[in-house]
Amino acid sequence: MIPRTGWVGAASVLALLTSGRTALGPAPAAAADITSGRSLARGEDWPRWRGSRGDGSWNGPKLATHWPSELKLRWRMPAGGGYAGVIVAGNRVLLADRQVTPAEVERIVCCDARTGKVHWTHTDSVHYAQLDYGNGPRAAPTVFDGLVYTLGATGKVNCLDLKSGSVRWSANLVSDFDGRMPTWGYAASPLIFRDTVIVHPGSAHGSSVVALNRRTGKKVWGSLSDEATYATPMLIEQGGREQLVCWTPSHIRGLDATNGEPLWEIPYEVTYGVSIATPVYHSGIVFVSGYWAGAKAIRLDASGRKASLAWEDERTLRGLMSQPLCRDGFGYLLDKNFGLTCFEIATGNKRWVDGHRVTARDTNPQATLVWIGDGDRVLILNAAGELILAKLDPKTYTELARSKVIENTWAHPAYAGNCVYARDDHELVCRELPVETSASGPEQK
Repeated sequence: MIPRTGWVGAASVLALLTSGRTALGPAPAAAADITSGRSLARGEDWPRWRGSRGDGSWNGPKLATHWPSELKLRWRMPAGGGYAGVIVAGNRVLLADRQVTPAEVERIVCCDARTGKVHWTHTDSVHYAQLDYGNGPRAAPTVFDGLVYTLGATGKVNCLDLKSGSVRWSANLVSDFDGRMPTWGYAASPLIFRDTVIVHPGSAHGSSVVALNRRTGKKVWGSLSDEATYATPMLIEQGGREQLVCWTPSHIRGLDATNGEPLWEIPYEVTYGVSIATPVYHSGIVFVSGYWAGAKAIRLDASGRKASLAWEDERTLRGLMSQPLCRDGFGYLLDKNFGLTCFEIATGNKRWVDGHRVTARDTNPQATLVWIGDGDRVLILNAAGELILAKLDPKTYTELARSKVIENTWAHPAYAGNCVYARDDHELVCRELPVETSASGPEQK
């Protein structure tokens, strides 16, 4: 069986950007408790896929290690189906889902982060037909500069006003850019770079990857002719050049982010086209991992224009949907056969496996992993809807706490203030994270 969508909103691991700021601007140093207005050290928002920096890290409050069996519920609201991750920006929560009555539509629902009250709803008519795992949209929205960028499973792109939900512009990846919708629908979240928003139509005619003016929707450049990927491209800087790393069903490629010029490529044919988890970049190495062909580590030279295969592992490092993490020279990957696995980024040597303690062994295992601050603690939401606080280091996996927050889910949660926002195919919930009462600063090692 092929996975639903590790595409669970599979999207951007954006690590930098221009002039010392990320494409979404500098991350806030602190944020307010969304329910009381009390300041919480670095309880930042979650404005796009994989957080403020797009690297699966969250500057949140110091969390307690004693949790109840279920975390305190702040509010819940009904929701339709979908694998798209939840987004929180300011006091707004954004959810992409699908409704089938009275008509089949994809929705973007914007609600109050404190109460769950709906502020506005945007709908697009869709026809999923025989789309496998067709319960709803896959791509998490992206919020930037007061605008919301969305992508539906069949290719509808919207730019919406965050405050009102009004449409600034719309496009369709299939009809406007000759896109080829992948088997399980479009899944890569829109990615902001400077004044463009980057999407992946998968056109066979030089517009596989397209940059649009983020204010008008007009095409700025197009590049490549590969089929569409489920993984959002990531932005890196190498050799003083900002480049886009794209893992398509046939290649891992580097493009100049300003104009789409191809810089380098490494062939990687993916069975069933399931290039899902966004690549990881660490110390000059681009790391990708799929189930059938395993992991590949690509070393970039100092110029950023040449790439070579540093190592590969086709048998013992095979991730699928879950987004890997990396820190201090080590990677952490949910392997289908071994469970959560620690390995050296430079060599691929494995340090330990968790024996499926994080999430049960399954045909399509899934868990979302997020660093808390710059230490060794992580938040993990597994497929059973259990939120786990754990420590990851090269020596071992240490579980500190575990609580139920939602029913079965593959969708990525959002973390903001002192809360976790999680969704399944039936509801969106806001639950309170257990914060150490004596905490006066961000989570540390």
